[in-house]
Amino acid sequence: MRKLFLLVVIVMATITASAQEGIYLGGGISLWRNNDVDKTSFSITPDVGYNLSEKWAVGVELAYAHKGYDEDYKVSTNAFALAPYARYSFYENKIVRLFLDMGFGFSTYKAKHADSVNGFEIGVKPGLAVKLNDNFSFITKVGFAGYRDDYYRNMNGNGFGVALDGENISIGIEYEF
Repeated sequence: MRKLFLLVVIVMATITASAQEGIYLGGGISLWRNNDVDKTSFSITPDVGYNLSEKWAVGVELAYAHKGYDEDYKVSTNAFALAPYARYSFYENKIVRLFLDMGFGFSTYKAKHADSVNGFEIGVKPGLAVKLNDNFSFITKVGFAGYRDDYYRNMNGNGFGVALDGENISIGIEYEF
């Protein structure tokens, strides 16, 4: 975990040092405590990308997620993921931008006292960006349409379809240089 954190810090510092117009940094964090089953989960998902034009951008999302149980189960999981994507913005006015993130992701997760499981996803995530000022935007991605096989966000197997549940909503902030 320290190595991943150090890698993220180095990548962000390098990008910041050579900042040029078109580069953006973003991401999100989550923290949830379920008292019914004594489960705590959190994730951190930094995101970096480059605007190729007004309509197209490319980027990559890194992710670390942890789920831990405190009571009888004593099972905790740790997951890492790397997900490159291409972003197509199909509507934009002065404040709001609608986009589609099309890409794939690779993940590995490990439950305590079990073997590691590798997975992947390929699909589309629709999103909304609300410009807060010249540099900051509020970003949300709602849903997923595509295929997942043991991907860390859906650790229960594989399948394809459209998901619009709470597990497929992300909220974050983006900073554009």
